Amino acid sequence: MYLIVGLGNPESDYSKTRHNMGFNVINKIAEEYDINVSQKKFDGLIGNGIIEGNKVILLKPQTYMNDSGLSVVQVMNFYKLSIEDIIVIYDDIDTKPGTIRVRKSGSAGSHKGMISIVENIKSEDFIRVRVGIGRPQDTRDMIEYVIGAIPDEEVKVLDEGTNIAKDAVIEILKSNIDMAMNKYNKKRMFK
Repeated sequence: MYLIVGLGNPESDYSKTRHNMGFNVINKIAEEYDINVSQKKFDGLIGNGIIEGNKVILLKPQTYMNDSGLSVVQVMNFYKLSIEDIIVIYDDIDTKPGTIRVRKSGSAGSHKGMISIVENIKSEDFIRVRVGIGRPQDTRDMIEYVIGAIPDEEVKVLDEGTNIAKDAVIEILKSNIDMAMNKYNKKRMFK
């Protein structure tokens, strides 16, 4: 069984922000595989289903980004999942919009949601899919950049990044992490 976690913030005010790329990918996976992610449990919204022959739990933590790990560790403990069973999807300022990076492990960097997960599960050795949002030209207000409204001209590029991330997660489940990394780490739909 795999736990596929998308990071974001629960309030509707955040739904169309760069910080909710993880939630957006979970929504697309859920739609494609007809998985209802609405059960309130483990400080999150979860849904169970089958993707490419694998049992999965889709999770959108409802703890706000900075405490995402509290929800993740509850699901892991309840289902007795190991670190190898986890895939986390989140927005990344160091990856260009419209692109993704799939990794087997790595540090949390400055991403508060990832820091919370690493602290709560006590490991950095889990699969992550980073959805590119790029950096703002003016880095003085990073918070406004990640939780502020997305300009219309960027919506299409960011949406394509979430589509690629969805496909990469499915490839991980269908084939393996190495195949997904080879196939999707270089892919960009828009120039």
